[in-house]
Amino acid sequence: MPDIVNPRLRRLYDYWAAKRGERAMPARADLDPVEMPFALGNVILAEVLPETPPRFRIRLHGTTLTRYAGYDLTGRMLDEMPLPEFRELATRSFRKVARTGEPLHVLADRMLDDRPQRYEALLMPLSSDGIRVEMLLIGLVYDNERR
Repeated sequence: MPDIVNPRLRRLYDYWAAKRGERAMPARADLDPVEMPFALGNVILAEVLPETPPRFRIRLHGTTLTRYAGYDLTGRMLDEMPLPEFRELATRSFRKVARTGEPLHVLADRMLDDRPQRYEALLMPLSSDGIRVEMLLIGLVYDNERR
């Protein structure tokens, strides 16, 4: 993924790719939060529920993201996200990665505090068997954050 702009997201992608090795995707068990302190506040970890279409349980909603969004989704379903437009976009993106098993890079705008905020996101699949996507590792950084 050569088009990643934010250096923390680039590091997160490189970390994911290193943990993947020759496999299609790493497992959740391959990741160690101690090895990625540079990204923790900007990470979402989402469990892919085996439903059709898939739904997502947010296992971790990073503290920086919680502060920017004004809500914490940790332990909640993605369907509970209070902003319908962003919820629909996130659901489509999460489902695409769950379906394809391929990382997804996004540069877009969303409304926060009634102002458009530019953000960059990277969604990466995790799988214990290398076939079925069981979790998503998502890094999201707003342009006005310090890099």
